[in-house]
Amino acid sequence: MARAEKVAAVAELTQAFQTSTGAVLTEYRGLSVAQLKELRQSLGANATFSVVKNTLTKIAANEAGVTVELTELLSGPSAIAFVSGDVVEAAKGLRDFAKANPLLVIKGGMLDGKALSPAEIV
Repeated sequence: MARAEKVAAVAELTQAFQTSTGAVLTEYRGLSVAQLKELRQSLGANATFSVVKNTLTKIAANEAGVTVELTELLSGPSAIAFVSGDVVEAAKGLRDFAKANPLLVIKGGMLDGKALSPAEIV
C-alpha cells in the first residue's frame, strides 16, 4: 500500500470513528466472502462492515480520540462494524450472525465514546 493510500485510509477511518454512534470490533478468520456479504446485509442500512489493517486503525483511533481499550483489541484479522443510527439493530444482526457462524468473534466495541465488552454488545 502506497503512502498516499495509507493516509487516505487513516483519514477515512478517523472520520468513521468520529461520525459513528458506535463501532464493533470483530475477528473474521475463516469466514468466506459469501458469509461476509451475508453479515453486511444482516447489519441493516445504518451500519457498514469493513476489514481493516490494525496499524492504520490504531492511528485513526488515536486521532479520533477513541478509548485505549478498543485499540488494545486490534490484533489478528480485524474488521469493524461502524454504526450510525440504531445501534440495537446492528448489535442484533451481529449477535444472530455470530450464533449461526461461530467463526465470527466479537472482540469489543464502543458506544458514544465508551468501551464495551463483548458481553455488553451481544
